[in-house]
Amino acid sequence: MEALYLLIPLSIVIVFIAIWVFFRASDSGQFDDLVGPAMRILQDDDRPQTSESADKPATEIDKNN
Repeated sequence: MEALYLLIPLSIVIVFIAIWVFFRASDSGQFDDLVGPAMRILQDDDRPQTSESADKPATEIDKNN
């Protein structure tokens, strides 16, 4: 029974700290754009640029390949 006198206030403090950390991260913009970085990885162009393709626009390169 005496353990409850310690555990209940301790658990309340931990819950308030977790809520504070969440709102601080939310205010700093941590959760603003969750989809953008994943889409940038998929749209990344990893093909090396050759001297031939450096002079042409990207649309002409895609049509030739």
